[in-house]
Amino acid sequence: MTELQYGLIGLGVATLAGVLGYNKWQEYRHRKVAEAVLAPHHDDVLLNVSAKSAPVVVPDTGETAFAYSDAPGERIEPVFVRTEPVVGAEYSAPAPMVEPEPVFLAPSHVQEPLLPESSPVVEPFVQPKPQVIVPPQAPVATYASPEESIEAPASAPIAAVPAELLDPRLEFIVAMELIEPVPARQILQSQREALHKMSKPVHWVAFNERKREWERLHLDSELPVRRLRIGLQLVNRLGPVSGSDLTIFSGAMQALADELMAVADMPPSRVLDQAAEIDAFCAAVDLEIGLNLVSRGTPFPGTKIRALAEAAGLVLGMDGLFTRYDDDGRPQFSLQNYENAAFTADNLRNLSTHGLTFLLDVPRVDHGERVFQQMTELAKRFGETLQGTLVDDNRQPLRESQLEHIRREFIGKPQATMQTFGLPAGSPQALRLFS
Repeated sequence: MTELQYGLIGLGVATLAGVLGYNKWQEYRHRKVAEAVLAPHHDDVLLNVSAKSAPVVVPDTGETAFAYSDAPGERIEPVFVRTEPVVGAEYSAPAPMVEPEPVFLAPSHVQEPLLPESSPVVEPFVQPKPQVIVPPQAPVATYASPEESIEAPASAPIAAVPAELLDPRLEFIVAMELIEPVPARQILQSQREALHKMSKPVHWVAFNERKREWERLHLDSELPVRRLRIGLQLVNRLGPVSGSDLTIFSGAMQALADELMAVADMPPSRVLDQAAEIDAFCAAVDLEIGLNLVSRGTPFPGTKIRALAEAAGLVLGMDGLFTRYDDDGRPQFSLQNYENAAFTADNLRNLSTHGLTFLLDVPRVDHGERVFQQMTELAKRFGETLQGTLVDDNRQPLRESQLEHIRREFIGKPQATMQTFGLPAGSPQALRLFS
């Protein structure tokens, strides 16, 4: 080995010895401090022996120690005292490379107060979790396709059924509120067989949640229904409703309510008497005015009749009549064969007739006087082209004064009576009533 290696070995041994010696000196120094602090200077407080304790002298180390006071008759909580170094005393600062662990010393003369056996046990305090309060949201109407059920907002009002759909004067109305929506087709098919036995029509109306309106139901409807109204028509042109019809209808409605798990609200009313009163009113205003156009010798050819009718805007229907409609599609007046054969697209090619009849259904036509005037003018044009004459039921020629009398007495007055009764001619209620 070289001299350098020997020198390094010696230096390492000296350094290790110095570190060990320094650690021994620090251990001795802290043990002396602990003995000085823990030395008993007072009598035991449990034996009520009071004595002044000598002040605790802590070596001038700059460390933090505990100081206590034991004045008789009172309890003094421990306080922290910072000791200052003695001026002029020798003091060696500890090496900064080693930091002793702090030691917490509990005084021997301070004890925790004893709790009596009867004292309640205090549970530890647990901080409650904060509650998150979500402000209520306003109800929102949701819309869906007709195949889905839609719940309307609770605050949204439900309008009454319009009289154009159901009129309590003309129909015996049963109301049903369903718990769950049911397809309209299922409802209409339920009591169909029983209701077909009656001579009076039944009208089905339901509330459309998506459109927020009442509408008439049809067999092909897929509308989900929760609010349902069914009306038995009390009168039509066949007369008033009968007791047997009323019995069949009531039984069918109760069976339907049981099937749908709904309550059928059937308000008590004098249905048969009400039907008789309406039928008497209808008899006074149910008039049909006909103007007959007869040939003067030569029959009217079918091809020419069709050409004139179509040129005037009349449409040939499945009922064998040519009919003129207004802009809303409502019939105004019609043209039929004076003879027995009905008009068809096939027979008009070879048909010939000695007369035609222009018809106006008074209670079913709005503004009847004006429509009658239009029908009269058209009948005159047909007569000029086909070589015919307007006659009454006795085949006597009609004069202008007679046409004016018909317009005023048999059209104007009956329609004024209907208006007073609240059933205007041509209205939806009148169309149902005079069917």
